[in-house]
Amino acid sequence: MAEKSSAQKNETPHHWLMKSEPSVYGIANLSRDRHTMWEGVRNYQARNFMREMSVGDRVLFYHSNADVVGVVGVAKVRMAAKSDPTQFDARSEYFDAGAKKDDPRWSAVEVEFESKFAVAVTLDDLRGDHALASMMILRKGNRLSVTPVTAGEFAAVMKLARSVAKK
Repeated sequence: MAEKSSAQKNETPHHWLMKSEPSVYGIANLSRDRHTMWEGVRNYQARNFMREMSVGDRVLFYHSNADVVGVVGVAKVRMAAKSDPTQFDARSEYFDAGAKKDDPRWSAVEVEFESKFAVAVTLDDLRGDHALASMMILRKGNRLSVTPVTAGEFAAVMKLARSVAKK
């Protein structure tokens, strides 16, 4: 994996959105476990985003393919990207026969639980907020499981979380 440039190392923390199906691993699991390795990402662009993550970056935890689709809580990057061990495990559904130990193809990060929202900020809530009009998750055809979020977008989602909880 490429070393981060000195400019990247000195930047303020980034913000991210990570999607997961609650039937596979949801916010309740992360709350219970306190932290987990975010592995099994098999999309190059999502992998590259994970490689940009730094310890302390905050993450919007998004439930996809669920009864209620939307942001359900917040996590934090606990450990920066490293080689995803599942790519080398022939028993894993994420095994990649083409991956090489000396040049890993896939990365994983460790995230830790920060908070669970009282009520999910639904996809409709996100779409209804003009401050989020450019948010990557709302772009037509976007199916990435990991996407960057601007500081303004992160703040807008947090504000929405407080407002939908009061309804």
